[in-house]
Amino acid sequence: MSDRLGGDGAGASALQAFAPSPSVVMFDLDDTVFAHRDAVDRGILSHLRELGGPFASADPSETVTLWHALEEEHYHSYLAGELDFQGQRRARARDFAAAHGVHLAEAEAAAWYEAYFAHYESGWRLHDDTLPCLSALEAAYPGVRFGVITNAGLASQLQKLRFTGLAECLEHVIASEDAGFAKPDPRIFLHACRVFEVAPSDAVYVGDRLWTDAIGAAAAGLTGVWLDRQSATADDADTSEATRLGVIRVADLFTLPDALAARRPFPSAP
Repeated sequence: MSDRLGGDGAGASALQAFAPSPSVVMFDLDDTVFAHRDAVDRGILSHLRELGGPFASADPSETVTLWHALEEEHYHSYLAGELDFQGQRRARARDFAAAHGVHLAEAEAAAWYEAYFAHYESGWRLHDDTLPCLSALEAAYPGVRFGVITNAGLASQLQKLRFTGLAECLEHVIASEDAGFAKPDPRIFLHACRVFEVAPSDAVYVGDRLWTDAIGAAAAGLTGVWLDRQSATADDADTSEATRLGVIRVADLFTLPDALAARRPFPSAP
């Protein structure tokens, strides 16, 4: 995988002693607590309907697939420092339009993306299990604190958090753009623990990407949880590493509190 950690992590193992009552639970944002993919799908299709012209005949399934692929490609370029945040947005718009025979200059690409973003923003919402999960964790672990670690710019993610009301539930939001390193680099997880003033062993991190989120966090000494909403198939190497590091796997956030209480080992299949 392209986002693998260097070395063999921070020496954590499946035998790592977990804190019985985590004092901090942190989450990834997009597609973990915030329904990013759903908003993207609706947003790009609505945008193309409004544009019409050469985009009018675009196949919806192919459209969504291409837009997600370009997001993945150019966002990784941003994380690698090859593009700035606005640059990766312009690149996505430019390449998508080019695939439909439309050439966009830089300013046109920026305007195209901004028009899409308005449609994307109209679909912003939390996953249905987000707030019930926070309530259940507060009941299970009185005094537990919540945060977010995100591979993104702080301003753009705070916009989502404020819009959905989730910002009020969070003590800290750690963004890779400000921290200077991105998941799965152990330093961003350790930085977050320092911000919360807790030991990594007292913190839980939950995310929808196995390697970037769950394994990355566990390698830094936190309890790593993979939120596998899509019942994905992990490859053998990732499964082995997740097992070694004691990663927990859940299908939704409703089941997170019970899974943390049980400290269930990483299974080979959903």
